[in-house]
Amino acid sequence: MLPHTDTITDDQMAGKQSASAFVFLLFFLSVGISISVHAQKTWCVAKPSSSLATLLKNINFACSQVDCGCLQQGGACATPANVFNHASVAMNLYYQSKGRNTWNCEFENSGLVTVSDPSYGGCPYV
Repeated sequence: MLPHTDTITDDQMAGKQSASAFVFLLFFLSVGISISVHAQKTWCVAKPSSSLATLLKNINFACSQVDCGCLQQGGACATPANVFNHASVAMNLYYQSKGRNTWNCEFENSGLVTVSDPSYGGCPYV
């Protein structure tokens, strides 16, 4: 005589598959949320070794794509009024608006992604 074996019905199998799919989906959602949190804490600034010509080019490009009103006289980031700071602000505005992807901070190898908030005085880097 053969031993008695429990049989699994189609409904039970479907329930187990649904539970497995739910756990799998939950895992990937939690990983995605974790990655998004890290991506929100990065900024793009100009490399100190960048040439004046490159920084001016970066300002012109970034400000043609995003609103750089904060760099205008009286704006929150107008001072200090030097090309390096203005380029960093403009480059970061562009980087943030494009989704904080590393390739949006390339600027012909003159951009640097940082995890330290570069905000200063009344100039918040968003």
